[in-house]
Amino acid sequence: MLKYNPKLKFLARKLRKNQTEAEKILWHKIRKKQVNKLKFYRQKIIGNYIVDFYCPSIKLVIEIDGDLHYTDDSKRYDKIREQYLKNLGLKIYRVNNIDIYKNLEGVLDGLYLEVFKSTLNPSFTKKGN
Repeated sequence: MLKYNPKLKFLARKLRKNQTEAEKILWHKIRKKQVNKLKFYRQKIIGNYIVDFYCPSIKLVIEIDGDLHYTDDSKRYDKIREQYLKNLGLKIYRVNNIDIYKNLEGVLDGLYLEVFKSTLNPSFTKKGN
């Protein structure tokens, strides 16, 4: 089990209630075990960070990058955060929110590829779309 900062519970709850439009769209496609019967969590606290989505069974984090992620400060913060997550043995699948709006199928194909690589399951199939 991953350690987490309990002081972030209120913020994570607030973020779940106030999802971005891109998060809502992707959540609708991955919730309720629609992706290879895998459970994903929204706004999951890991250490001192809150990730957009997390699948514990394959240790996969999904991060949606909006406009704020492209400033110099945000890029530095994301790099530190990503290194922390990777040091825990987690894989990160980064998606641009514009891709969710304009190329959702491509985003989902990339996600299924990450799931496939994580599970190394040759009978990999898309389910629940």
